[in-house]
Amino acid sequence: MDKPDETLILRTRDFWAAIALITVSVFFLWKTLDIPLWGENRAGVSGSDWYNSAAIVPLFIFGGILVLSFVLLAISVRSGGAQNAFSALGIGWDKCEAYRASTIGLILLAYVVGLVPRVDFILCSGLLITALTYGYYGGHARRALVACVAVVAAGLFAFAVFPAQADWNEHGDDWFTLAVWVTLTLLVLTKAVNERVLRFVPVVAILAPLILVSAMAFVFRQNVPARGGLIFKQIEYHYYVTLRPLWKD
Repeated sequence: MDKPDETLILRTRDFWAAIALITVSVFFLWKTLDIPLWGENRAGVSGSDWYNSAAIVPLFIFGGILVLSFVLLAISVRSGGAQNAFSALGIGWDKCEAYRASTIGLILLAYVVGLVPRVDFILCSGLLITALTYGYYGGHARRALVACVAVVAAGLFAFAVFPAQADWNEHGDDWFTLAVWVTLTLLVLTKAVNERVLRFVPVVAILAPLILVSAMAFVFRQNVPARGGLIFKQIEYHYYVTLRPLWKD
């Protein structure tokens, strides 16, 4: 039997990925519409000016993902990916692909369900970036398992120890996530001696969520996850108490 063309397999995967992303984007855009945008009162929540609405950021993010998903879908259809999607060739799925998809799925599940609502956004996002880069750069199965275990352990700890929303401002899960992140970062740095790309992982893992959450909170005036988190709480305090008075006065 002839081996499936690798490009066609990639386009077929793009087709299914585009369908999944479109579904997720539409769902979250639909849920975002429950947030007041134009100053109306909805479900007992009153909106203010549109640019202060908490709907702006999710609308921008998921709207962008939706547009990019349609672009990916169009490319896949033009390249024959849609036609091949249900054919006998399939998508070239094998044990390695299943392992990779399963571990990434567990990481994202632990991040979204366990970490984001409870743990400081900078800490949990830094751990996520570190885990995904270390675990899946170079295609090492053992690294993927270590990355998955690290994020899932942090997510399970946060979910199990602080299940109720009233306890989400506690910092025990922040400290645990920080310990896991530091341990994983040290492991990354030991591999960075031979793999130059990994040297930049700690810098990106710190700066990316720091810039994102600061922009959301202080530029777009949006609510951020775990606002009372270990690190963001200090950033917010010094912004309003130390920095803001410099130009307000």
